[in-house]
Amino acid sequence: MGLDNQEYEKAKTVIFPVPYNSTTYWKSGTKEGPRAIIDASRHVELYDIETKKDISKEGIFTLPFLEPSKNSPEETMARIKNVVDKLLADGKLLIMLGGEHSITLGAVQSFKEKYSDFSVLQIDAHADLRDEFEGTKFHHGAVIKRVRDLGVPVTQVGIRSISEEDVQYIEKEKINTVFFAPDLPIEKIISTLKDNVYITFDLDGLDPSIMPSTGTPEPGGLLWYESLELIKKVAEKKNIIGADVVELDPIPGLTAPDFLAAKLVYKIINYIA
Repeated sequence: MGLDNQEYEKAKTVIFPVPYNSTTYWKSGTKEGPRAIIDASRHVELYDIETKKDISKEGIFTLPFLEPSKNSPEETMARIKNVVDKLLADGKLLIMLGGEHSITLGAVQSFKEKYSDFSVLQIDAHADLRDEFEGTKFHHGAVIKRVRDLGVPVTQVGIRSISEEDVQYIEKEKINTVFFAPDLPIEKIISTLKDNVYITFDLDGLDPSIMPSTGTPEPGGLLWYESLELIKKVAEKKNIIGADVVELDPIPGLTAPDFLAAKLVYKIINYIA
């Protein structure tokens, strides 16, 4: 994250950039998301005025960019899982940068082996509960269905674009889905979560007025301070075991969304630490 002279062995947090786009994606820009976040992070103040600390002093190490497989999405997920397995074995806090949302599956597969009981908090505009889409079960629109197939409970926040098929699945499975409202029911959201929580933050969960740089923007959505309040409250009451920030699709000449994503990553790390 734009920090020089960081050592892996001493770092508490590890940034894992995964510049992945599947061949089904209608735009290819999300593979540029991790680099845009890291480039913007070089210009973000390390001291956090809210928490009154410089989290970089505890060590933040950025891994080399993962090379996605050209053979299959399954092989890319396996590569992601192998890296996350190592990070968890070494006791590191994972922050993964995407890339399209499908990469979450590889991380969750690894966490599933380490933690017998945890839940996923999904901040997103879309439910991502298709069983299959555009000929693949590893589509970014099916990633949460794959997470659910692992037996991992999911709480969804910010959902405002959904198919009838998704609604039927949600009702059948009694998924703890919280649709966006002007007053976010934070305590209700927290009550649905296990003690251990993995956060997946799809940036299209934000209002496109502050985050236009996504592949599939949707009107409405969370704003900056309510997003931070949600993450902060979850961190206070639960054990956040890892997180990812995905679906940044950089727009040339428009850097504000890149800086927002970089700042969001730093805030997540600050709240967890």
